[in-house]
Amino acid sequence: MIPASVHDQKPAIRNHIKSVIGGSIGNLVEWYDWYVYSVFALYFAGTFFPKEDETAQLLNTAGIFAIGFLMRPVGGWLMGTYADRKGRKAALTLSVFMMSGGSLLITLVPGYNHIGIAAPVILVLARMLQGLSIGGEYGTAATYLSEIAPPNRRGLYSSFQYVTSIMGQLVALGILLVLQRWLLTPQQLADWGWRIPFGLGAVLALSAIYLRRSMIETESFTHETVAEQARGTLRELRKYKREVAIIIGFTIGLTVSFYTLTTYVQKFLVNTAGFSKNESTLITIVSLLVFMLAQPLAGLLGDYIGRKRLMIIYGVLALVTTFPILNTLSHTHQVWIATILIIAALLILSLSTSISAIIKAELFPVNVRSLGVSFPYALAVALFGGTAEYVALWFKKLEYSSGFYWYITGCIAVSLLVSIIMPNTEKHSKMQE
Repeated sequence: MIPASVHDQKPAIRNHIKSVIGGSIGNLVEWYDWYVYSVFALYFAGTFFPKEDETAQLLNTAGIFAIGFLMRPVGGWLMGTYADRKGRKAALTLSVFMMSGGSLLITLVPGYNHIGIAAPVILVLARMLQGLSIGGEYGTAATYLSEIAPPNRRGLYSSFQYVTSIMGQLVALGILLVLQRWLLTPQQLADWGWRIPFGLGAVLALSAIYLRRSMIETESFTHETVAEQARGTLRELRKYKREVAIIIGFTIGLTVSFYTLTTYVQKFLVNTAGFSKNESTLITIVSLLVFMLAQPLAGLLGDYIGRKRLMIIYGVLALVTTFPILNTLSHTHQVWIATILIIAALLILSLSTSISAIIKAELFPVNVRSLGVSFPYALAVALFGGTAEYVALWFKKLEYSSGFYWYITGCIAVSLLVSIIMPNTEKHSKMQE
């Protein structure tokens, strides 16, 4: 006969699993929508930004290259505050709803030929909405997954944030390949086919909203007894200036490496190494797939040997390998060598990405945890991750590409130094406060 306690535990386990899925699935949808914009920009640019209109061209530049990243710190602040005041579940549901709204706007808005300058204006507004959404998504999801995780499995739970983020990128690339190779002609893609992935993003977001509405709220937030005026405010966050500085320094090396190896690397392989666009896409997909699968393993490793120790190992390995890997990559013309080099760099990076969310969350008490993770992280990503490609191209224009490799190495050195001097969050965690 099965004890009654076992039956009582089953609903709780199911709710816990559903909450983990709901906390992670929004990342997949949000990163899919974020990445789809870049992947399909070549096809929809002519719809919104006619070459003969200078104002539209300026909006094109601002919308594609700046607005999204500029809105991320604002989103980190607003959504982090909302999560600390109204709950993690409410903020995560609102976040994916905003991303869905942005995708739906892009799907339905008529082109410049039909509504004139209003078309690129609406597109920029949609991208601003998505920037707000993704700016708050990371910190709130990181907080949620960290708070529902068992203390001895926080690294594993934390890793699923990057699993679903990378999966979103892979889905976007996969849809592009399917539409390009089997379903539509280049002209059809440019005329109307580019709307398909945005429509899919809006539909996927609806399923994510459903999952998130059925999530359980974390006990940390539910049992919080702090007064309303001390929840999620910048005044309260100022009490943790050292922790904010740690997150910014901690994130600098991670975000520059991440955007270089997952986004800019496609252009790097074509423009610097001389690979074809098809070869570059294939190398990127294979590398990202391995990177995604490595996240839970690295998260478990952090649970076993300690997260601070794993961060230091990452810093040392990345410090000594970044320059030789990128320098070798720039001179190779073999697909398999390029793939191995990028995978090696991403496997090293996974030691950091898998546990970064939980380390940040453990630095703050529950009343400012989401804001404390979201705002400084989004600020560092906007300043360093969002500018990584520009720095790389600037060095390339100077005909000193290796300067960018030293730049990444310097950013990693900052993160390594922070990892060494920061407190051991497993021994001095504010998750228990």
